[in-house]
Amino acid sequence: MTDPLPDLPATLRQARPEHARIAAEVAVHDLAYHRDDAPTVSDADYDALKRRLLALEAAFPKLAAPAGPGSQVGAKPSEKFGSIRHAVPMLSLGNVFADEDVAEFDARVRRFLGLGPEAPLAITAEPKIDGLSCSLRYEGGRLVQAATRGDGFEGEDVTANVRTVGAIPDALAGGDVPAVLEVRGEVFMEKPDFAALNARVVAAGRAPFANPRNAAAGSLRQLDPAVTAQRPLKFFAYAWGEHSALPAATQSGMIAAFRRFGLPTNPLTHLCLSAEELLARYRAIEARRAALPYDIDGVVYKVDDLRYQERLGFVSRAPRWAVAHKFPAERATTTLLAIDIQVGRTGALTPVAKLAPVTVGGVVVENATLHNEDEIARKDVRVGDTVRVQRAGDVIPQIVEVVLEKRPADAAPFRFPDACPACGSAAVRGVDEKTGEADVVRRCTGGIHCPAQAVERLRHFVSRNAFDIEGLGEKQIALFHAEGMIRTPSDIFTLQDRDAAGLTRLANRDGFGDVSVRNLFGAIAARRRVPLNRFLFALGIRRIGETNSKRLARHFGTPEAVAAAGTAAADAASDAWAELRAIDGFGDAAAETLAEFFADADNRAEWDRLLAQVAVEPMAAAAAASAITGKVIVFTGSLERMTRDEAKARAEALGAKVSGSVSKKTDIVVVGPGAGSKEKKARELGLHVVTEDEWLALADGTPPQSSGDTTEEQDATLAAVD
Repeated sequence: MTDPLPDLPATLRQARPEHARIAAEVAVHDLAYHRDDAPTVSDADYDALKRRLLALEAAFPKLAAPAGPGSQVGAKPSEKFGSIRHAVPMLSLGNVFADEDVAEFDARVRRFLGLGPEAPLAITAEPKIDGLSCSLRYEGGRLVQAATRGDGFEGEDVTANVRTVGAIPDALAGGDVPAVLEVRGEVFMEKPDFAALNARVVAAGRAPFANPRNAAAGSLRQLDPAVTAQRPLKFFAYAWGEHSALPAATQSGMIAAFRRFGLPTNPLTHLCLSAEELLARYRAIEARRAALPYDIDGVVYKVDDLRYQERLGFVSRAPRWAVAHKFPAERATTTLLAIDIQVGRTGALTPVAKLAPVTVGGVVVENATLHNEDEIARKDVRVGDTVRVQRAGDVIPQIVEVVLEKRPADAAPFRFPDACPACGSAAVRGVDEKTGEADVVRRCTGGIHCPAQAVERLRHFVSRNAFDIEGLGEKQIALFHAEGMIRTPSDIFTLQDRDAAGLTRLANRDGFGDVSVRNLFGAIAARRRVPLNRFLFALGIRRIGETNSKRLARHFGTPEAVAAAGTAAADAASDAWAELRAIDGFGDAAAETLAEFFADADNRAEWDRLLAQVAVEPMAAAAAASAITGKVIVFTGSLERMTRDEAKARAEALGAKVSGSVSKKTDIVVVGPGAGSKEKKARELGLHVVTEDEWLALADGTPPQSSGDTTEEQDATLAAVD
């Protein structure tokens, strides 16, 4: 199989802007797809956005992180339904597209677990159903609650509707049913039932559903359960959440238990013993795809042994022990009508191809990304060209190539503008002072004076993963900015007072009313308390995305500490700069942009205005408090009982901060065979040094003993840790 993702940027500096831009698109599509059942792009197109993010992160590992911007799950529940907090989060899956990616998944799992290439490793393969994720809670074998995935942490209460789905049992069968069991799976509609439903919908004079997935989602999320009861919904169980006990020790054993309990499971689920078997199963399922009565868009691979699953854990919002192998892209040919230039919140000028509408795999495509001006020049894309467009396996959609034999005689090379189309300011390509390499992205120099940047920054500030303010969508932000009502983020929190003191009340404006204005002000008021990581992310500082925001929040704890470090880091020889660089995964580029942000007087003034309006709280702990929560840990030397990746993941899951260097702020240094200068420095500083066994005891909640003689300072450190 050919890798469907060519033409990656050449350098990390070139890749960062595209990575940030695509991540922002994903957040918008999540709301439309998961919450509103009104997707603005096709399922394949959404997958393609995620595909591009993964490809960028694979090519440039510094972009990849435990909470990467492209890994969000779903969208928060609609207010139309009651909400249910998932006891165990319902997470998403990472995607792969090429054969070599499957082999790498197998190899990556083995590396993490410390398994050799010949060691047995069973992995299940099952069709990836294109439906709506749902969690069913059974207590004493009886169905008591059902919820959609929502944003992964909180879903919509659809219990009454689920009870009308004939495929879902109200009571589980068998004598070994756990007292509490949350069964997770996919609600879907079969193709013949979808066609019959659409025929009835059209006959009734209503618009038909776009596809079976949308029909299933719309049917399950009806306010009237009687409507759901009339819809032919099906269900496949394939996972679980909270449980009092598990009836099996393997993934395949759990699927068998679900069948015994009377739950429907997919009969095509198969156990494989190698990457070659996984690929063979993938091709067998792909060959049957068209004949299956339900839609699938790939094959899911899961490590079979549940003990291995527990050790592997999660990265970001996806498990390390599972991945979805998506089916390949589809292509079509159309005409390039124009090239528009869009301006993002960081001033990046992004070219977008306007296409003659063309259907690709049942979806009408009219726009495609062109990435940047170098990409246009490399492909020699010209207005009027006939082009081949690809979707699903690439950034969405993407021009794959130009059909040169059909090029019009008068087609001229595209000239990328050197002035911002929004404000007229110069648009330049910067140069990295260290490498001397030109930036692939051309940026507007207008800064906060550029209306396009200002509006995009405000949209980012109120977006779901930032302050998440309902009622401030794209249209409202654009309107308020144009009328001078909201020019900076802090203006959002003074809007109500200014409106009350103004002559023209917002409620009297076209498109508004008392109820909508009251709801808007209520939504703003509800966001006056915000975790530090979301506060930092909302500011839209270049290279300080969700992952780096969490790293900063976890390390510094308060906005004052972040500001102090960011200000002092203007001096690259300072302790603050060294401290930023010691944060595991926080690179030079991120440290530079943080320092640049605080060196700007306008930025610092807005930072202070915001802090006067909102209360910034510590980032929510990822796990229950433990003996190492909040402690800074350094691993050095070889580990013998687990891999380095596994040790770091375990420490972070327990709330610790993993650093790559030893300093006086380090709490614990875990040493293994081969430890060198880091161990020496730790002992010179009087830090607490432990062996791998002592570290594991500490992680399990047992106070560690010293690996050698302890100084008074080491005793004090140990007491602080305990």
